[in-house]
Amino acid sequence: MKPSEPIPLSGTAYKRDPYPLYAQLREAGPVHRVRFPSGVTAWLVTGHEAARQTLADPRLGKNHALGNDGWRARASIMPEPQHSQLQVHLLHQDPPKHTRMRRLITDAFAPRRVEALRPRLTELADALLDALPEDARRADLVACFAARFPFQALAEVIGLPPYLADRFRREWGRVVAPVGPADPGRAAYEALLRELQGYIAEVVADRRAHPGDGLLSRLVAARDADELTQEELDSMVFQLLVAGQEPVTNQITTALVALARHPRALERLCAEPELMPAAVEELLRYDAAFELTTWRFLAEDADLHGRRVPAGDSVIVSLCAANRDPERFPDPDTLDLDRADGSHLAFGHGIHFCPGAALARIELQVALRALLARLPGLRLAVPEDELPWIPAVLGRGVSELPVAFDTPVCPVSPR
Repeated sequence: MKPSEPIPLSGTAYKRDPYPLYAQLREAGPVHRVRFPSGVTAWLVTGHEAARQTLADPRLGKNHALGNDGWRARASIMPEPQHSQLQVHLLHQDPPKHTRMRRLITDAFAPRRVEALRPRLTELADALLDALPEDARRADLVACFAARFPFQALAEVIGLPPYLADRFRREWGRVVAPVGPADPGRAAYEALLRELQGYIAEVVADRRAHPGDGLLSRLVAARDADELTQEELDSMVFQLLVAGQEPVTNQITTALVALARHPRALERLCAEPELMPAAVEELLRYDAAFELTTWRFLAEDADLHGRRVPAGDSVIVSLCAANRDPERFPDPDTLDLDRADGSHLAFGHGIHFCPGAALARIELQVALRALLARLPGLRLAVPEDELPWIPAVLGRGVSELPVAFDTPVCPVSPR
């Protein structure tokens, strides 16, 4: 490969384990030109310090209007009218608009609020495990748990009533994956998008007719008070429903795969559940479900960590590469439950730091505690190289997680 050619971020081996490539890139420098399977090219930032600086760099904007024609032709491909109606959420905004919109949601995800939900989230996790057959000794933890628990938790936080939550289809989340106009799956993609948009309209109408004290009702009230446009409201609901739960689903799977790779750490965590908060931080560092950030753009040509980046080119930060930087984390490829430094970037950094980070942390603690306590001897039921890693551009996780355990599901222990 010529040095000037973009480095491909694709293939089965890369999705299974991108860390050897990230190590090579870090050693060669902090910024590299890369290409995704869709043909989209970007400037990828890898090192921990370079990542922190980039995520807080005021020169880099998130608004897609900053992208150049070449980027829009391949990456900004959601059709109209949905693009204009669903793509003005927080991930695509800059101050002061971003500041105004984010202020409306931060209180719902405040640590004190989500901590108060821990008992309820524990009930939800236990109920899912109670539903396993009494004689079960094998299960797909994605289908029976990881794909369900995070959405149930999210519904509690945002005030999505059960009669609406039960109708949400997980496959609607696929609309964030790039499907170009000439792709054979374009028609199915657009059908899913229209279905999701119809569901969002129903949610908004329901919360307007039956307001409660949840976040969804407060966002509808903000729209009715002209604090939000209709497009901003629909986009924020879109972001909550799609981005608010799928990363936790994937993080549960990456955490369990990591523990399977480190059996001594798994045994210790089973024996010492009080280590769970620290263990979750280390699992987030070791293999974050948000592998890459979404796009950022420079308004004019500028230097970025020694590379000249043209205006409108997309810039992406590899959170996973930053979290395995040996200059920041000694022996970074080892899962160390005693690692004292928790300054990972799994939730980002700067003004776009994940507003749901506190909720995600509690969800992961509750989920892993329940799984390890109630499925004794938990282990992979297939060789690791047979796990189907999702083909997502920005995220990591497996679509199926077959596991085995020694005895049927243990009863809920006193808490």
